[in-house]
Amino acid sequence: MTKGKTLPSYIHRRKRDGALLFRKRYGGKIVEIRLETQFPEGDPIPFALHQERERLLNQPAPVAPGQDLAAVIRHYVASSSYRDLAPRTRDNYDKHLAYLREKMGALHPRHIERRHVINWLESWGKKETPHKANYRLRVLSILMEHAKNMGLLTKAEENPVKGVKALKYKKKARQPWPETKVAAFWAAYPYGTRERTIFELCLGTGQRIGDVLRMRWSDIEGGGIQRPAVEDQEAPLGAAHASPSRGAGRHAEAAPHDPLRR
Repeated sequence: MTKGKTLPSYIHRRKRDGALLFRKRYGGKIVEIRLETQFPEGDPIPFALHQERERLLNQPAPVAPGQDLAAVIRHYVASSSYRDLAPRTRDNYDKHLAYLREKMGALHPRHIERRHVINWLESWGKKETPHKANYRLRVLSILMEHAKNMGLLTKAEENPVKGVKALKYKKKARQPWPETKVAAFWAAYPYGTRERTIFELCLGTGQRIGDVLRMRWSDIEGGGIQRPAVEDQEAPLGAAHASPSRGAGRHAEAAPHDPLRR
């Protein structure tokens, strides 16, 4: 392997095939990575090579499988901590776990630093949404805690995600279903169908689908459905109850028949 006279530091050209490699020592071991930017010997150095070099210098070092973030994800998914999550929460986690596995699965948790996490968070917020970026940050924090449980991080090593502030953004108010779409759903699914029962419960209570699916006859008390409501649900539910077209009388009619209960 030879280092060209004009090549930047950490960049080497392999003798047998002329391939350009990034070569650096991490934790006492030399790691070689074949560069995406390749050009014939003697040609001017493209600016893309300098960009790729800077990126590799500033990102955590790749490691062998078994001690990387991909292994942490596999171990976490097989744990009771993951299995005990609500199905909806698992579905949400799975989307971010797949992303983290693909983008940084080859990294050792010990090589992930706070500065990396902050840069990733800002990048996620720009490419996607602040809400999704903050959710992914939370999932990454869970994985780093799990890495400590696996012994990949020592007790003295902090979770690099811990203390990183979530992105601030103005939350958009959730909009209710317009009357036209509600009427269209009523026309498509009459009383007595499973779809209509679920729809009425979601529409009339403002509960999440997971909470609706857990409802039982015992939740009906005093002519209404007794469920805890957060502060931002109280005003919409009060307005719906007072509305002649979407009031309590119409929802009460659905109570005698419950296709969810066999």
